[in-house]
Amino acid sequence: MTGAGLSALAACTPGPAPEASKAGSSSAGPGPHADSAGSPAASGSASASNSASPSAAASASAGPPKSPSASATPSTTAAAASPSAASRLPRQFSLTDPASPWVIVNKHRPLKPANYVPADLVQPRVALAVTGEAAQLNSTTAAAAERMFAAAAADGVNITLASGYRSYATQVVTYNGWVSSQGRAAADTASARPGYSEHQTGWSFDIGDGGGACSFQPCFAEQPAAVWAKANAHRFGFVVRYPWMQHTITGYFYESWHLRYVGVEAATDMRKRGIATLEQYFGLASAPGYL
Repeated sequence: MTGAGLSALAACTPGPAPEASKAGSSSAGPGPHADSAGSPAASGSASASNSASPSAAASASAGPPKSPSASATPSTTAAAASPSAASRLPRQFSLTDPASPWVIVNKHRPLKPANYVPADLVQPRVALAVTGEAAQLNSTTAAAAERMFAAAAADGVNITLASGYRSYATQVVTYNGWVSSQGRAAADTASARPGYSEHQTGWSFDIGDGGGACSFQPCFAEQPAAVWAKANAHRFGFVVRYPWMQHTITGYFYESWHLRYVGVEAATDMRKRGIATLEQYFGLASAPGYL
């Protein structure tokens, strides 16, 4: 990445601890999500949403974080989504139960219990760029991922699973590695604290492009896999969890590779309404940093 600011709020960063660079590293190898999924299985940082280019993301890191109102579309500001936005859907789910597709995990909302393990972890039948626990998802997410990857392949786009489930134990090792290397303050900008990782729920995963280009880097947003997912992921129940220029809400910069399952109804409704983040959609407070 070009600039300390962008990597500082990255949601996927290399682990267990960075040695190559302290300010702007983004790794294609195993690594933790700084925000919710930190784990050595899928490194990188900052998720995807709107239509800004990677070069714009890099330039954004040069100065202080911009407010959500500086985003490309006014409809992505917090004011755009009332607390009742999601309540209009016919089915409702818990925002706190980690087994719920609507659970919200961010810097203000840790998993409860902190050492939660999905009861139905499976390995989806998709192209894998990882092995072990990182190749697993909960069964609902896995089934949706299989349908999405197959649809992408039918359109000539090769998507790989670059990082899936990450256990609490994995996050402890990863986070402690960052603390040992850079100190707690810096670690909090690069790796999720144990129990605050969205990957631990099994509802999230990172994608890669079949050609392997730009893995966990800003330029991934321009690769076929990211472009296709941005346009089509909602049809399979996924949203890009960390959208462009929404870091003051989500706590993480743009990650075009990090997808989160919320169900087809919610994902499609968010897209239709132009609501960028889950915090906005469910009427929750922004979570730019830990409490």
